Amino acid sequence: MSALIYLDNAATTWPKPEEVYRAVDCCLRNIGANPGRGGHSMARAAGLLLYETREELAELFHIEDANQIAFTLNATDAINTAIFGVVRPGDTVVTTAMEHNAVARALRFVEKRGANLIIVPCSPTGDLDMKALTAALNNSPKAVVMTHASNVTGQIQPVEEIGRLTREHGITLIVDAAQTAGVEAIDVAAMGIDVLAFSGHKGLLGPQGTGGLYVREGIAVAPLRLGGTGSLSESDEQPDFMPDRLESGTPNTPGIAGLQAGVRFIRNEGSGAIRKKELELTQELENGLKEIPGLTIYSPLSKGRRTAVMAFTIDGQDCGDIAYRLDRDYGIACRSGLHCAPWAHRTIGTLKTGAVRFSPGYFNTPKQISEAVRAVGQLAAKRKG
Repeated sequence: MSALIYLDNAATTWPKPEEVYRAVDCCLRNIGANPGRGGHSMARAAGLLLYETREELAELFHIEDANQIAFTLNATDAINTAIFGVVRPGDTVVTTAMEHNAVARALRFVEKRGANLIIVPCSPTGDLDMKALTAALNNSPKAVVMTHASNVTGQIQPVEEIGRLTREHGITLIVDAAQTAGVEAIDVAAMGIDVLAFSGHKGLLGPQGTGGLYVREGIAVAPLRLGGTGSLSESDEQPDFMPDRLESGTPNTPGIAGLQAGVRFIRNEGSGAIRKKELELTQELENGLKEIPGLTIYSPLSKGRRTAVMAFTIDGQDCGDIAYRLDRDYGIACRSGLHCAPWAHRTIGTLKTGAVRFSPGYFNTPKQISEAVRAVGQLAAKRKG
């Protein structure tokens, strides 16, 4: 068997840039203190590390005040903080039929607590019904919560267009950028994004256990957890200023060091160059997979409307078995099943079957893509025979 071909970057990017590994190791060895919890040099160095990482992220997302970014455990933690911190019983909230369970389950929870939930339908290809969305906005919702791009199909939603509508109506726009941060261009002001949730371990190339939440100044988000922040320690009330308002407890400083290195790598390489390469690899995947008899592709076929995700099924074959045999027989790592997104699978018609998902990353090669296409073709042919 050849070396591992990793095609599960939509779950977690791997490998990481060498700088990320070095940054985590350096932090663990040399910056072992808690940021903001002491006046000694190590504590100051840890605090500076967090400050500089916020600045890097602010530059990437065109955020004016880096202090409006709070670090979180992951994108799910950020999304939960946003939804539970904004939506109250009696509020109306609008979302889409392509959401990940990080959004769907949190919204079902607030719905049971008395919120009114409107789910805007999407086409079988994942396109948002803009007429239905516009009609939903007439219900005076407190917020629109939506993914920037589907983790199942890679479909990119028209966030900027929706942002113009929500600004006109005075509605808070909360965007799940787990699949796009670091690869797609994100400008929170230009796109009308009020709250941005992102993961650190996917497109931002950082370690697992990292993520963040940007909150536009003037938007009130109640904290999900309360406790020590290193600030206002004389008070038993949570600070009301960002980022302390949303950051309680000891942060994942080594992980944030790795995140900083990942963001710097992206800014040096250029997110446009990263996106270009990933989409070229995805196009090669599409060109090869669509020639395999009995294989159905569920990802959009337009380069400009998708991320580097390719979901497919093979007639008469179980998607879990396909993924297992790709791993066992060909050394290809991918994802199968419902991808923690049953709404999206219901929309595209694969709720009962699930799908196999290939998600190339910046460090994949055209040769690996060719080998993956050949392996899928062989599996499809063997099963038919």
